Amino acid sequence: MTDRRETPRRPKRKPGQQRRKPSPKSRGQSAEPDWQYGERIAKYLARAGVASRREIEAMIERREIRVNGRVLTTPAFKVTGSEYILVNNQPVTKSERVRVWRYHKPSGLITTTNDPEGRRTIFDELPKSLPRTITIGRLDLTTEGLLLLTNDGGLARAMELPRTGFERRYRARAHGQITQAELDTLKEGVKIGDGTRYASISATLDRETGTNNWIDVELKEGKNREVRKALEHLGLKVNRLIRTQYGPFELGDLKPGAVEEIPPNLLLSTLADRIPAEHLPPPREKPTRRKRTHVRSRVHKPQRRTSLKDKKHD
Repeated sequence: MTDRRETPRRPKRKPGQQRRKPSPKSRGQSAEPDWQYGERIAKYLARAGVASRREIEAMIERREIRVNGRVLTTPAFKVTGSEYILVNNQPVTKSERVRVWRYHKPSGLITTTNDPEGRRTIFDELPKSLPRTITIGRLDLTTEGLLLLTNDGGLARAMELPRTGFERRYRARAHGQITQAELDTLKEGVKIGDGTRYASISATLDRETGTNNWIDVELKEGKNREVRKALEHLGLKVNRLIRTQYGPFELGDLKPGAVEEIPPNLLLSTLADRIPAEHLPPPREKPTRRKRTHVRSRVHKPQRRTSLKDKKHD
């Protein structure tokens, strides 16, 4: 007598209930990715350190980005992280942990990825061992000093926003005659000739060297050429400008052209009160100490050898 195999009976459908269609996976077809869990391509690439969101959107307009072999034509496209993405024919790796570097920018370099006029950029001079990075803020051609680099576009954007309130400090050498009272007028804000208005700027006259003055400047907005234009409004001509601090990070004794990474624990502790946690490296978990089980070992003392002298006493 052969064994009888029964197939499971399908449950009866209720009146008015439609028949359930088989899923693409059950029919041998690959299911479409669930795009509701994806994120916009510009945000994804910014977090990967490719460029800022605006620059990425410009790249999309120039047809410089490919996703799985297709040229991307809209910034509304979403990715899940499993796609093969090319930016200017260079593959994009998945975003790593957030990292930030201090860089002492020399004068004469452009703070962009490429320059239409063919001038040297900071990325031409950075060490080749450095991963793909973008700048936090910018410095113009002749401005030198502290420039922060990061591999995370979200962090760069968060640190640049005026509402974050990060101070920028500069050392300016300016030609002309000026008094501290005149510099103090910048504290109330100023509107220059082209209509641009700057918020409060703190400027302190440090010393005079002939017809030049060394001035310490502190501001929070960081608009384009703000220090130069504000001092020119007072009749000064800036001939050297050095940024010495951006937020909690200082230039210190970093030599021109040198790059130094900020330790993750320092990055987290100094930015946690102003920057959302999603843009910061995760805190390091403290290693759990295993409880040691003390096993009392029996120590066998070596037996004392009897000498001839001992035998005489026996």
